[in-house]
Amino acid sequence: MIGGGPRGAQPPGRSTRRERDTLGEIDVPADALWGAQTQRAIENYPISGYRAFPAFIRAFVRIKRVAAVANGGVSGRLDAKKRDAIIRACNEILEGKHVDQFVVDVFHSGAGVSFHMNVNEVIANRANQICGGGLGTYEHVNPNDDVNMAQSTNDATPTAMRLAALELTKPLCEELDKLASAIDEKAKQYAGVVKPGRTHLQDAVPVTFGQEFSGWADRVRGASARLRAGRTELMELGIGGSAVGTGLNVDPAFSKRVCELLAHEYGEPIAPAKNLFYAMQSMAPFVRISSGMRTAAIEVSSICNDIRLLVSGPRTGFGEISIPAVQPGSSIMPGKVNPAIAEMVNQVCFQVIGNDTTVAWGAQAGQLELNVMMPGINYAVCFSATILTNAVRQLRTKCVEGMRVDEHRAKELIDASPSLLVTALSPHITYARAAALAKRALGERRSLLDVALEEKVMPEADLRRILDPLPMTKGGVQE
Repeated sequence: MIGGGPRGAQPPGRSTRRERDTLGEIDVPADALWGAQTQRAIENYPISGYRAFPAFIRAFVRIKRVAAVANGGVSGRLDAKKRDAIIRACNEILEGKHVDQFVVDVFHSGAGVSFHMNVNEVIANRANQICGGGLGTYEHVNPNDDVNMAQSTNDATPTAMRLAALELTKPLCEELDKLASAIDEKAKQYAGVVKPGRTHLQDAVPVTFGQEFSGWADRVRGASARLRAGRTELMELGIGGSAVGTGLNVDPAFSKRVCELLAHEYGEPIAPAKNLFYAMQSMAPFVRISSGMRTAAIEVSSICNDIRLLVSGPRTGFGEISIPAVQPGSSIMPGKVNPAIAEMVNQVCFQVIGNDTTVAWGAQAGQLELNVMMPGINYAVCFSATILTNAVRQLRTKCVEGMRVDEHRAKELIDASPSLLVTALSPHITYARAAALAKRALGERRSLLDVALEEKVMPEADLRRILDPLPMTKGGVQE
């Protein structure tokens, strides 16, 4: 859920209740599940209008649920009635209820205190209702003492960030793999179709479409592999470190138990961090996962650039491939069709690259025992993973799967450019003479074969064999 949500003062006529926190009293909407600290955040941070990503909400709520299980078990500090009410409240949220109650702007107080308290207050208020109490009374379940037992914003927020990133990057890796496979299919389909190779955007030696597409596929596959490798660092959690990493007010068995439960929920090999101070101080895992998404964005964007070039024209440009028409391309030029999906994907990739810069700046801004820039880092990572996953899926289903090669156009271009074929002659007639042949053929707008035959550089049968473009794509000296 991005965007929307209450901001600033309450609308006129909306009934309120009076709540108190350590700063004093404040009015909260009478029917809201959030409390005083969330209300202060609403009024303090009317910044973007964007709310937390659903994966981040789910991560925090799952932490609260397994923490209640652990605190009611390993330490026995949380009595069964409170534990069960907290678990039930968490289950309701994870089933999709009460999600409109998470109202804190994504850009808010350092380390994520405001959103963390939004989570604590919503769960506590709903748990109080379950126990027969009223909103804002906290007579049965307290947001700080019970929902937040054995936790701090400083260990819970980076833990939730890791869990959210794990959830969001898994489908991204899967979509990258699917895109690579779709490109592979095109490589196989057009394995024997020769086309002009180009370097510096100038005619080079021939390649097949299969070879060119195979390079695209492995670029995407490599990006997915790098991203999967980066995900491993997200599986070490600092939960249990409490305020600074010492584990103050936390049962020694809490961290291990919470990680066991989260590993089961996420289906990932999650474990406690070997060094809780590191897990709290360093944002390196997010730098790495963001960098992995940036690399994927760079590779995918570059491929989209190629698609846009190859589809250009179609009569006055390269026109070597066609892609599905997904929408009219102009409000004034009838019949015009643009490579709209590739254009969209380029823009998404630019955003991901920009988000990575945000992550880098946020990560280096940490000080001493804590990095307070986590809300901005988290939003950038979640945003990148979400939009890149969606864009890669659309690129595959709306563009690549329907891509076709124009074999006639490819042959036309091969025949039209002496520069594409002359390199194969060079070992037989010297580089200088081959260059002179190419220059003459280009100047006279004739085929290389015609000019070479006229100059009698070698017998016609040999010329035709050496200038056959398909064998050139297989390497070696053309004999």
